[in-house]
Amino acid sequence: MSEMGADLSSIDVAVLAGGLGTRLRKVVADKPKVLAPLDGRPFLAYLLDFLQTAGLEHVILCTGYLGDQVEAVFGNKYNHLYLDYSRETKPLGTAGALEHALPFIETETVLVTNGDSFCNADLSAMWEAHCQRQAKATILLVEVDDTSRYGRVCLGADDEINGFEEKNGSGGPGLVNAGIYLLDRDLLKTIPSGRNTSLERDVFPQWIGRGFYGYQAKGRFIDIGTEASYLTAERFFA
Repeated sequence: MSEMGADLSSIDVAVLAGGLGTRLRKVVADKPKVLAPLDGRPFLAYLLDFLQTAGLEHVILCTGYLGDQVEAVFGNKYNHLYLDYSRETKPLGTAGALEHALPFIETETVLVTNGDSFCNADLSAMWEAHCQRQAKATILLVEVDDTSRYGRVCLGADDEINGFEEKNGSGGPGLVNAGIYLLDRDLLKTIPSGRNTSLERDVFPQWIGRGFYGYQAKGRFIDIGTEASYLTAERFFA
């Protein structure tokens, strides 16, 4: 049965948790980014809580650097979530990690989220929009005051994605990629195997015009990819 129109419990989740976290080493020296502590809990716990509340059930953690620590902390079950681990032995990038995880992804569509960012948007509404458009790929977008740190996403008619502006571009207010995606499993099969490949740089521009949409969401957004943003995260979750 197709998952289109079903609730979120019918699709798998992949969390990209393999980053080296080089920009955080001063403040989080001995852990992968997803285990960065916030008020005594690892960042990943907040993300998993959110996914569970949204109704998801099966999560694949795409780990790499110090991935054994992630597995030691979370094991194979977190509250009501079932956890699998797809661990890369060399850096594969955000796209390569997803291709590597394909053996664990059993559903036609997969919800993908960055392991170092968080946006408390309505994922059910995003899924409904994805289904209504019969989209192949949907990116969750949020508006920020300054896009220069993230890069801007450009939309055409009906929120179809028609371009990406690189980081450190013109800046100013605009829509940015919040690091949450709904992707057809068949699209993931087109990613080169075993190569370090970036979703944002290498893959997304190739998908423009192939049923690729943005979903504009209201929601509080943070990423902990830099020391400055990490140091504001406890206040964000408080």
